[in-house]
Parts: sequence; C-alpha cells; structure tokens
Amino acid sequence: MKKKTTTGNPEEKRSELRTVLNRFYSVEFQLKGTGNLYQFKLRDISSKGLGILVNEDSAVLQHLKVNDILGMKYYPPESSSPAEFLKTQVMHISKKEGEPFKGHFLIGLSIIEKRPL
Repeated sequence: MKKKTTTGNPEEKRSELRTVLNRFYSVEFQLKGTGNLYQFKLRDISSKGLGILVNEDSAVLQHLKVNDILGMKYYPPESSSPAEFLKTQVMHISKKEGEPFKGHFLIGLSIIEKRPL
C-alpha cells in the first residue's frame, strides 16, 4: 500500500492526501426514483483526485446534480475485503473534450463521512 503523500508538484490543487484510491477500486450507488443500480470504477483524474467517468449517453447524467449527497458503496481492490458505505457529495460534473475520454463526463466525488450499514 502506498504512503499518504502528496505529489510534491507546486501546481498540485488537491486538498486531500491520496489514500482513498489505494483503499477502493469501484463505487456503487442507486439513484432515487430510478430503481437502477450503477457501478463505476474510481478514477484518479479529478482536480481533487476522486471521480468516476460516465458516458455522455448514460441515464446517470439525467439524475445527478452538483451538490447531491448519496450513500455510495465503495469496493476495495481485493474481493475478500468488505465494501464500505460512505456518504458522498457530487462536487462537479465536467465534460471531457480531449482524448482518451472524449464523449464522457467526469463526476468529481468527495467522501463526507462513513455511514452505518
């Protein structure tokens, strides 16, 4: 497991240490009113480091808004480890114009707190 360190880059804008992506591989959530369950791989391409990449045609984009707070289930890379439910806020929804993510939106996430199962 990696140490809790920043990149050392003076242009670094992240306010949090890089530990979440070491602990979790993917996230799962259900949107109110849809009944659909969504699962996405976590990405290290957000300005704060934690995000998911969503195809521009996905129904998720019709239901998520900036500042929404959701209960999300975070899965670790090892299947033998338990998943954790964490209260998560949508920080931004940004369209990606350049390759390799053209045709996708990046949804920035911020973990607010653990919530009981």
